[in-house]
Amino acid sequence: MKTMLAKLALAAAVIGGGLQAASAETANIWVRADGSNFMPRIVDAFNKANKDQIKLDIIPNAEIIPKYGAAAAGGTAPDALSLDLIYTPSFAAAGQLEDITDWAKSLPYFSSLSPAHVKTGTYKDRIYGLPFSADASVLIWNKKLFKQAGLDPEKGPTNWAEIEADAEKVNALGGDIKGFYFSGNCGGCNIFTFTPLIWASGGDILSEDGSKATLDSPQLRGAIDLYRSMVKKGLVPEGAQTDTGANFFAAFAGGKIGISPSGAFAIGALNTQYPDVDYGITFLPGKDGGWSSFAGGDNFVVTKGTKKIAVVKEFLDFAYSLEGQTILAKYGSLPVRNDIAKDALKDLDPRYQVAAEAMAKGKTPYSVVFNDLINSANGPWTQMINEVFFGDDVDGAIKNAQDTMQSIIDQAPNK
Repeated sequence: MKTMLAKLALAAAVIGGGLQAASAETANIWVRADGSNFMPRIVDAFNKANKDQIKLDIIPNAEIIPKYGAAAAGGTAPDALSLDLIYTPSFAAAGQLEDITDWAKSLPYFSSLSPAHVKTGTYKDRIYGLPFSADASVLIWNKKLFKQAGLDPEKGPTNWAEIEADAEKVNALGGDIKGFYFSGNCGGCNIFTFTPLIWASGGDILSEDGSKATLDSPQLRGAIDLYRSMVKKGLVPEGAQTDTGANFFAAFAGGKIGISPSGAFAIGALNTQYPDVDYGITFLPGKDGGWSSFAGGDNFVVTKGTKKIAVVKEFLDFAYSLEGQTILAKYGSLPVRNDIAKDALKDLDPRYQVAAEAMAKGKTPYSVVFNDLINSANGPWTQMINEVFFGDDVDGAIKNAQDTMQSIIDQAPNK
């Protein structure tokens, strides 16, 4: 009897252990509100196809960084996070992210993942973030206004001189039509759309490793001269000077602007909300040709110490599949796997292919103090741009921004 009871107990333990091993687990993931269109859909598709589940929380854009920082410090952070890629080095440097180097490099398509995302996901030669969602900066033009101005409506500008010349011709149509638009008091808008003009011309605003500010360059001054010239000629609406980003997209969508730097997100927004605007998309060019783009979007990061890493990996594997990349593309994110990007986009507006190419070869500035340098309303980049575009002291503004940027970099912890 004792032997029989022992065997029954052992069998029950084995069965119980098997059931426990087979039970589903749930991982918690956060995403900023910018991903509220595509993220619920890919999570829903994953949850329907798998025993393991994802619980998704959508956090307001302005709250997600401080909220995650506080949660990570207090031990209440989600298992993973879709994080604006520019902040990955900061959280990695703070020791709040899981080192996923071995997992990342074991992926058979690792070399096809967005290089700019992978770079910002790397800190001291270790990988803490992998590409998840993507956007890219591009140049858009109004085909109807181009045709009315005697320009080829199917050909966008390919260098700085063509941008200005085309803008002048559109501007000459008169009335409330203007040749060019940019948000003149928006640091984030201009890092996204203005710096590619500099990159495409061979310059930069930061060194590759983010340790040096490199603002004082002929490429930056040349790009500033382009914008100042268009402002002086009246090609840019006066309201651009005070625009902190509210009209970044809306100005062009109104149908009265000839050319504007924008993002891939504009394709879906124009198609669905402003179907009467006939527009073209091209790359942001260098002074004498060539092109560049700001590769934006999110990295997927894992909170250090999570017990749900197996579920998190399972979800990211799904997101990287053709099905996952197609869902992301359909609902607002460019694919981050370059090897299957065309397939993921094949049923969508062909203008997305231009944006996907821009993103695949795009750049993202690397810094552990990106917010202090660039995004902060009181930071040196934001303080500089409005002065150099509309003010009188270009040299002083550049020098002040250069010195302040370098000081912030030099004082950064864990740099």
